[in-house]
Amino acid sequence: MQTWANQTFEKLVSKFTRSAALAAEQDLIPYRSENGRWVGSPFDGNGWWTSGFWPGLMLLLYADTKDERFLTEARRAEALLTGELTIFNALSHDMGFMYLLSAGVDCKLTGDAAARRDTLHAATLLAGRFNPAGGFLRAWNGDRYGWAIIDCMMNLPLLYRASRDTGDPRFTQIARIHADTTLRAFVRPDGSCNHIVILDPVTGQVLEKPAGQGYAVGSSWSRGQAWALYGFTLSHRWTGDPRYLEAACGIADYFIANIRADGLTDCDFRQPAEPEKLDNIAGACAACGLLELAKAAPEEKKAARYQTEAVRMLRALDTLCADWSDASPGVLQKCTAAYHDNNGAGTHVNILYGDYFFTEAVAKLRGSDPMFWG
Repeated sequence: MQTWANQTFEKLVSKFTRSAALAAEQDLIPYRSENGRWVGSPFDGNGWWTSGFWPGLMLLLYADTKDERFLTEARRAEALLTGELTIFNALSHDMGFMYLLSAGVDCKLTGDAAARRDTLHAATLLAGRFNPAGGFLRAWNGDRYGWAIIDCMMNLPLLYRASRDTGDPRFTQIARIHADTTLRAFVRPDGSCNHIVILDPVTGQVLEKPAGQGYAVGSSWSRGQAWALYGFTLSHRWTGDPRYLEAACGIADYFIANIRADGLTDCDFRQPAEPEKLDNIAGACAACGLLELAKAAPEEKKAARYQTEAVRMLRALDTLCADWSDASPGVLQKCTAAYHDNNGAGTHVNILYGDYFFTEAVAKLRGSDPMFWG
């Protein structure tokens, strides 16, 4: 396992050394790759929620190699992102994805004062989306005042980080209240999760649970399960709350029970057999969560299982769905943004944040992960 992880990480360094230069040449923040080129976000320009993964990936490689080319490229993208803080209109609850993995990591690795300021700015904007009556962070803009989504569990570390860095407990209080609402309203008894829950913005009463990016109402969108698995693991890491650890273990057990025989991940665990739809982003993110959860699992046998299943998924991604050639600037293929992809975000293509989580998971396996979420 260690040999595979080291060799794979070396291939990632080589691959992204080449494709980082391409991103700078194209002067964009990559969202996915197509025909040997990077493609930018499908919506909202640099304000699209995935834009933090590219600088995060560059900083993950820089943390290990100390190659200044990765830091330079990360800061090129970071400058585009911090400009969005003043534009504001396109920003949503995904401030953690966008700014913890860019400015927050820059500050962590280099101590840069401007990056620290931008990280706290982003945390303050995220905290401003909190609905105290309903006990949740509002997901999107427009008139969807009561909409919350499972993805936001991954944005909470930005708030925990802000409390740690400033001493102000309000950020952590907001994060914990949102996590508690997610535990109550999203997580089902079998460990599966809803993607979206619509709450009354005045009373907090649950009104509806739409299908979201999954197959149907009541189904089980795999990336939503991965967000929940890793998100509750991170909330336990930050707070030590045993309820979050219990939730993470239940979600992990459900996820593992639904991994395909070949080690890959269906887009929705309750989708029909045909057509085949995979989402390798879900597998890569879940692997990260399982590797972290293995460190905290209450039983040695359970911890070993989480580690084993994470490795199985990662090896399958490498063997069956990785493109190491120069034909694609990205690595993981067969990533799917949503089961019913009617907005052009991508079905069975390379999507950059799949590459981010794959790289993070490989770094965890080889013991070089600087833990950007912690």
